[in-house]
Amino acid sequence: MSFERLFEPVQIGPVVAPNRFYQVAHCNGLGYRMPRALAAMRGVKAEGGWGVVCTEEVEIHPSSDLSPYIEGRLWDDEDIPALALMAEAVHRHGALAGIELTYGGLNASNLTSRLPPLGPRSATIFGGYGPMQTRRADKQDLRDVRRWQVEAARRAKQAGFDIIYVYAGHGMSLAMQFLQRRLNDRRDEYGGSLENRTRLLREMLEDTLAAVGDTCAVALRLAVDELLGPDGLTHQGEGHDIVAMLAELPDLWDVNLSGWSNDSTPSRFEKEGYQEAYIAFVKQLTSKPVVGVGRYTSPDAMLSAVRRGVMDLIGAARPSIADPFLPNKIREERLEDIRECIGCNICVTGDTLTVPIRCTQNPSMGEEWRRGWHPERIAPKKSDARVLVVGGGPAGLECARALGQRGYEVTLVEARRQLGGRAILEAALPGLGEWRRLVEWRLGQIEKLPNVSLYPSSPMRAEDVLEAGFAHVIVASGATWRRDGVGRSRWQPLPGCDLPQVLTPDDLFAGKLPPPGRVLLYDDDHFYLGGVLAEFLAQQDYPVTLVTTAPLVSAYTQFTLEQERVQKRLAQLGVELRVQHSLEAIQPGCARLRSELTNAASDLACAAVVLLSERQPNDGLYQELRPALDAGQLASLRLIGDAEAPNVIAQAVFAGHLAARQFEEAPAEGLPFQVERLQL
Repeated sequence: MSFERLFEPVQIGPVVAPNRFYQVAHCNGLGYRMPRALAAMRGVKAEGGWGVVCTEEVEIHPSSDLSPYIEGRLWDDEDIPALALMAEAVHRHGALAGIELTYGGLNASNLTSRLPPLGPRSATIFGGYGPMQTRRADKQDLRDVRRWQVEAARRAKQAGFDIIYVYAGHGMSLAMQFLQRRLNDRRDEYGGSLENRTRLLREMLEDTLAAVGDTCAVALRLAVDELLGPDGLTHQGEGHDIVAMLAELPDLWDVNLSGWSNDSTPSRFEKEGYQEAYIAFVKQLTSKPVVGVGRYTSPDAMLSAVRRGVMDLIGAARPSIADPFLPNKIREERLEDIRECIGCNICVTGDTLTVPIRCTQNPSMGEEWRRGWHPERIAPKKSDARVLVVGGGPAGLECARALGQRGYEVTLVEARRQLGGRAILEAALPGLGEWRRLVEWRLGQIEKLPNVSLYPSSPMRAEDVLEAGFAHVIVASGATWRRDGVGRSRWQPLPGCDLPQVLTPDDLFAGKLPPPGRVLLYDDDHFYLGGVLAEFLAQQDYPVTLVTTAPLVSAYTQFTLEQERVQKRLAQLGVELRVQHSLEAIQPGCARLRSELTNAASDLACAAVVLLSERQPNDGLYQELRPALDAGQLASLRLIGDAEAPNVIAQAVFAGHLAARQFEEAPAEGLPFQVERLQL
């Protein structure tokens, strides 16, 4: 096997990882609230071949309460059974279970516990939770933090974990905040010199090793560069020196960038292996195994990182979400079956919005326990029914693929020449090329299924569908951007919306460009597309003004860790940005704007306007077929994806998968999924 080196065991202190595939700690919106769902999700990854599977952040004490976010908790012995579920699920498949214990410091809002947070000094809490500050930790507080770490480590050992973390990454832990000169202004033995600022981290490592190091490995997660230059840790400065100081102390080094938006940057801004330049020095300073990340999806890139001595274990969060069975597919040399991460960061919104994790590529993510979904297995067909899927976008492709996997005979028709719908169109925009994987993987899987036929360039009317003789029809005909400006901020058509210089994203996708001159891009959608289209137009040498009703450009991208990068890139391209403004009317050569704050009106000279407001579901075919269903000419008819309710691409893929799973299955009684409830 050409990748056999990736499957070598790795000694980590007193335990042995069965291979080099390491699912690093990642948040997921399940945490202490949904322990059964969490255990099932992590267990599937172990089943898929990940040699080490870690938790998310796990709070060690109520004074490090990370609410409103839903993380893990190990406050006392009562929290052990819930976490033990995960360790057991991981061990069931021969993998090691790791737990990332954390004391959040300035990252802990304590909105639930209402205890004073602790910090190196009294400083404002991160994250915009409100005007709250930490209390300066005195030496008794630090002794308490060390004790809480040890108590949590012992509980983690009791729960069955094999690798226990001391966390100093992402700026999210007290141990790292003590390292940072901008936060640590102390004049005692915990402040001043780097050796003093490292003291708490060293003590927590030594304490944890003494408490559980006989049978558990103790890992240190450290951000070696904050990308802040001299204001922060750097891999050429203090980040390097901290590793040198502690080189042989932990059993494992887990190294990355800080903050989280640098560590988990979307593919639009960073590509595979981008962290290597910052972390490669670590293995030169320690004999202990090193794990690093960089959104690795290519087996060749993984193997190269090991061979070049960058790391010993390939760390992954997002690639393990997109394909929990990535290691096994490499082992079995089924590389074409790997469901590669597209780097859209919709998975991150599980944590940032405190909801269960989801994935654009992998619709089973987060549904392993709730719905009993497995990423590789699906129930076989119930009959020899033939199914017509109308629409070859994300929903239609996933529905046809999953139905074909079940064994049904499926015909998919698509009006356009190119399959992929909005996903393939958006993949042509700046930075989104990896989004093609969403379509390419499904087409590759469908190509292996002789029972699935694809017919592009095949528009269908209701009479065409009925003439084709299919008893079962699933309509996935997508949605179209509105041309009248009705949307989040308007309920009536925009005056002037019918002028020839008014375009929509669909026009741009079709190759229709604005006339020469300034383009006003009106973003009432608030997700990524407005910013990407503004970048696209600027690259075509158009002067662009982006106007949005939101207080930030592409405001929803706060939850995918990219809003600041979006706004910075547009500023670098010379795009004029006007936030909290609505579009009132369009006239030849100009547009009328209105401030959302002052209600003041102003005119902007422009040659064209691009409207991003709402999308209209293309449900006409479905509505035309409803009478045939009622008359018994069709056995079943279903509307899915954006044609049912426009949403993010991940929801379209989920809708297609759900339709395939539910086809010919008896409707569920009661709730459509299992719910975890507190038993009183």
